Amino acid sequence: MFVVLLRFSANKARAAEFMQGHNDWIRQGFDDGVFLLAGSLQPGKGGTVIAHNTSLELLQARVDSDPFVVEDVVSPEILQIEPARTDGKLAFLAA
Repeated sequence: MFVVLLRFSANKARAAEFMQGHNDWIRQGFDDGVFLLAGSLQPGKGGTVIAHNTSLELLQARVDSDPFVVEDVVSPEILQIEPARTDGKLAFLAA
């Protein structure tokens, strides 16, 4: 599984221009069964996505296609996690 940090960059002020495309990108990630959670980094630092059912290479390509990344609104960082123990509600992540 992966945690994707999307921290605002110097072009943060242009976020509104690309918000629809970014929201479409998020929607596609959920529709494809890759994204489990998407939300904001507080306070106003950017966003986060939790992803699974993909490889690092495929996720990197997906992140690189986010309009916020393309337009340098955010700077992405992908963290790979090897789940070792989970709450029962999240056991599917360790499979």
